[in-house]
Amino acid sequence: MPYWRLSGFYFFFFASLGALTPYWPLYLQSLGFDPLQIGEIMAILLATKIVSPNLWAWMADHGRGALPVARVAAMLALICFLGLYWSDKFWSVALVMCGFSFFWHAVLPQVETATFNHLGNTERYYGRVRLWGSLGFILFVLLLGPLVERYGAAISLPAVAFALFCVWFATLLIPEPGRFSSEVRSLPFRGLFRNPEVPAVLFCCLLMQASHAPYYAFFSIFLSAHGYSTSLIGGLWAFGTLCEVGIFYFMHRLHNRFSAIGLFMFSFVVTALRWVLLALYPEWLVLVVFTQSLHAVTFGVYHAAALQLVRGQFKGSHQHRGVALYGSVSFGIGGALGSLYSGYLWSEAGPGTAFGVAAAVAACGAALAMAIATSQKSSGACQ
Repeated sequence: MPYWRLSGFYFFFFASLGALTPYWPLYLQSLGFDPLQIGEIMAILLATKIVSPNLWAWMADHGRGALPVARVAAMLALICFLGLYWSDKFWSVALVMCGFSFFWHAVLPQVETATFNHLGNTERYYGRVRLWGSLGFILFVLLLGPLVERYGAAISLPAVAFALFCVWFATLLIPEPGRFSSEVRSLPFRGLFRNPEVPAVLFCCLLMQASHAPYYAFFSIFLSAHGYSTSLIGGLWAFGTLCEVGIFYFMHRLHNRFSAIGLFMFSFVVTALRWVLLALYPEWLVLVVFTQSLHAVTFGVYHAAALQLVRGQFKGSHQHRGVALYGSVSFGIGGALGSLYSGYLWSEAGPGTAFGVAAAVAACGAALAMAIATSQKSSGACQ
């Protein structure tokens, strides 16, 4: 298994997120965009994920292969992103980000599939590879915080471009995994949805990302409005991701002790608690730090458990489209809808209401996950 080449990809892919996610809303704010416009651009950034991963996964399934698709998409994402150097109006920024995200969203699902194929029967150790992505995120967040404070949020643009170049180069170094085992193709892709647990799990994933939308779109702006410095904001983002690193390292032990659906359900409960605390006590640094520590569960445990559930439902040659569909429904539809409601609520009702609605969405996800767990228990199919 090419551990370091896969880890290098994850490092730079999530480093690009570390340069983009905390500072992108601040950059848009510096261009004079209001919260509703920021929410709309974030929605555009995520809405392309509804179509893009599925289209590219179809190409991978029909003979192109996962890694060639990832290489082409990574290169085109970098080229599109460079258009931001000539864009500062709402519609031009929206157009550039639409093109960039269309290609960028294609890259990770293809490499995720290749990673699991390289891992083979040791897929429970996925977290040991994925944690390097979290480390890349942390490093770029911490390095950029003081620079953004000194030079402004536009300094994040060359950092993202550098990381995207490294992502493309990393895809060139990853070797092709072995072919799928002839395992399972008993049903056509659409036939898998006759099992009600398949759409139920995907809808839970949609709710989780819709719940996270106010956090991803406005957390930096929220803290800045409460007097937090840019460096401290970057440090809080990095701390949350550091907690995520720890959980990824030990995730295989949790998988050995608990079922995937049990971990999945638990992550929704913790997510609802996280947003309630953040809405009520933003001035209390110790509680904000605590809510950031919960990122280990609300992203780390959730993502690992969700991938295990999805891969259990979409097997063999269906796995490209299964992983892509997971991304499209959750980060695409869920993230886009969440960005729209959070932008509207942030403008019209305030941050507290936006985070309160996010907590309610997570609670709905917890209830649905509990129903899935009950169904699995009664059928003896807990994973």
